[in-house]
Amino acid sequence: MLTRYRFPWQQLERGQAFFVPCLDPKPMMEHGLKQAVSVRVLNARAEPGIYGGAIGVMFYRPPPSPPRGGTGG
Repeated sequence: MLTRYRFPWQQLERGQAFFVPCLDPKPMMEHGLKQAVSVRVLNARAEPGIYGGAIGVMFYRPPPSPPRGGTGG
């Protein structure tokens, strides 16, 4: 039943997120992260929570790491 969901992993840039409302977050988290790996998004993350009064899962890609400062000396 989870296969009907289409996750926008291919359009999601680093630092962006999307929320999927659901009644049982654990299977949705697993399914969404498997979908991310299937389209080669290896840095995907998922957090269960409440957004806009709905229970669900927030999927996101962490922002890029800031460049390491240094003078090289």
